[in-house]
Amino acid sequence: MGGFFAKLKQGLSRSTAKLTDSITGVFTKRKLDDAALEELEETLIAADLGVKASGRVVEGFRRTRFGREATDEEIKGALADEIAAILGPVAKPLVIDRSLRPHVVLVVGVNGTGKTTTIAKLAEQYRAEGMKVVMCAGDTFRAAAVEQLQVWGGRTGAEVVAPAKDGADAAGLAFDALTRAREVGADVLLVDTAGRLHNKTALMEELRKIVRVIKRQDAAVPHSVLLVLDATTGQNAVSQLRVFTEMVDVTGLVVTKLDGSAKGGVVVALAEEFGTPIHAVGVGETAADLRPFEARHFARALVGLE
Repeated sequence: MGGFFAKLKQGLSRSTAKLTDSITGVFTKRKLDDAALEELEETLIAADLGVKASGRVVEGFRRTRFGREATDEEIKGALADEIAAILGPVAKPLVIDRSLRPHVVLVVGVNGTGKTTTIAKLAEQYRAEGMKVVMCAGDTFRAAAVEQLQVWGGRTGAEVVAPAKDGADAAGLAFDALTRAREVGADVLLVDTAGRLHNKTALMEELRKIVRVIKRQDAAVPHSVLLVLDATTGQNAVSQLRVFTEMVDVTGLVVTKLDGSAKGGVVVALAEEFGTPIHAVGVGETAADLRPFEARHFARALVGLE
């Protein structure tokens, strides 16, 4: 975890700078009075923590530290604790139930968030854990997404169920993939989907149709619905979660591209606003760069502490 923490801290350095430079300015040996707390709240909102989470953090400071002098190191430590308290309840790994054969994971999200790459990384991780994996290339209008999964399938030894032609019916393909996953006794079926949000109604209909059609085989599927969000989009990630929650029953989140994002604070906003489990975060290109989300590690990396 040491190497990953260093990478997370490095990846979040732009988010950290955005947050802590202002804090250092506000709190260098100064009493935490109303004016200081107001500045802190503005700093947190500007760092993408969102209005609700920022208000909650500041209230925590008001309760425990009001009227006291504090160094910026003390403030960072207290800030990390407050953020970890918000993130703790949502930090839940995605547990694959191998008795389901297959555990069906529907992966949704806007194109460009790293959805297909996330599926490939998960496939590689599950294969390394000895699981049999089938992937469904359900983003049938995007030839690049289909090819990407086929390449990763070749690399990881996971079977890929792909459309015969561009624009094939995604729901029918998902049905075939579930049939195939059962035939081969797969532990996991990962289903990629389209993410063309410019036409929300069409996308909503497509996702609901996929769910409806695979339920004909098993009323309990999908067992998990993962929404992949791109940290670099900041508050857009909040509106995407809102939109996708209307479309499907999102059971958990993966937040990608935390390396180099100045908007990593949005993870705190997501946790406070929705309380949806955050399963994993991504800070790079390889499968090892996608790791289970840990509240304390993330909080300390965000404020620049070891």
